[in-house]
Amino acid sequence: MIIAPRAVLRALREVRGGTEHRPIAIGGARELARLLARDLREGGDESAVVTETLEGAAVLVWIGKPDEDALREASLAHVPIVGVTEGESLPYVLDTDLVVVRPGEALPVSKVARAIASVLGDRGAGLAARLPALRDAVVDELIRSCARKNAVVAAAIFVPGVDMPVLTLNQIRLVLRIALAYGREIDQARLPEVLGVVGAGFGFRTIARELVGFVPVGGWAAKGAVAYAGTKAVGEAARRYFTIS
Repeated sequence: MIIAPRAVLRALREVRGGTEHRPIAIGGARELARLLARDLREGGDESAVVTETLEGAAVLVWIGKPDEDALREASLAHVPIVGVTEGESLPYVLDTDLVVVRPGEALPVSKVARAIASVLGDRGAGLAARLPALRDAVVDELIRSCARKNAVVAAAIFVPGVDMPVLTLNQIRLVLRIALAYGREIDQARLPEVLGVVGAGFGFRTIARELVGFVPVGGWAAKGAVAYAGTKAVGEAARRYFTIS
């Protein structure tokens, strides 16, 4: 199976153009916002987290009691909102995007990072490059999202081999995004090393094709499961590679 070079270059342009470089805005209880901003900035680019304005933000993290006007402003601007509360809901914030912190508990920075990664989705790599505190959560989300997508593709396509280019291009996008999350600037000269990491997934896809032949009923489920596992393996290989390279 051959992936056309033009398709790989298109994937590279797509990933570069789809990553988020705007800052995280933190609002709400002023002292808590200051502490969370400090923790998210640790070891990273201080300008990637702002506390005085919502303008131009990639995501808003709101702590404490709601200011409905500010939350409405963010919602109308299509800025995703993560809420940090003691358990109560916030207007304009999905309950799935709430992080609960009980009175007396430390700020749950890792949970906030996971919530930020979840609302940013594939766009999170640029911010992860600037904020190491976000990096693990963003990479986890990138891997989960791509693995789920590839599982659906593999299960839905019944003609053997037809899914391979789609799965592989998705994995190439995944590895490129992980590279960006680690602050690696990928150009055409470095594409071969990306493709080398992606090559780890071919063995899993071969197993998937064989399973379909041995499992006449439910073979689609086997394909989906192995595509999911194979994509996770590629993502974890990329994480290790860019951690040490």
